Amino acid sequence: MSKDGLILGIGNRFRRDDGLGPLAVQALQQRSWPIPAPDFACCSGEGTQLMAAWQGYQWVLLIDAIAAGRSDHAAGQLLCWDALTETIPQELFHYSSHAFGLAEAVEMARALGELPPQLWIYGLSGADFGAGEGLSEAVSAALPLLLDAVCQRIRQQP
Repeated sequence: MSKDGLILGIGNRFRRDDGLGPLAVQALQQRSWPIPAPDFACCSGEGTQLMAAWQGYQWVLLIDAIAAGRSDHAAGQLLCWDALTETIPQELFHYSSHAFGLAEAVEMARALGELPPQLWIYGLSGADFGAGEGLSEAVSAALPLLLDAVCQRIRQQP
């Protein structure tokens, strides 16, 4: 049986901007949603965990912090990808030097024919991934823009 939608926050609340995904999911759960409302979940971003989480959903929207230091994107910049039609930049979502992360999970699922029918990735370019709680000023200031963009995308679903 297929499920409607999933909003999945990726990250670690104790690594500053890396906590974006879980904090965004927490904020989105407080909003009103059309029926049927999406499911909400959080995970660390390990690739096999992602693939298992999105299995069976008609649409999935992932929220994650982007490694700004590895790109020319300013801290707090909103970036979005349609994973069905775009390649996800591996260097922006690298889980660790030894793990299978978001970009790798999308490409593996694509090769196996196991992507959900719709899969979007939304992120804000992070400034601080050090130990500690709370988002950097730039990411915190951009969070409302991210939340509004996610809501707009989801409300377009039939």
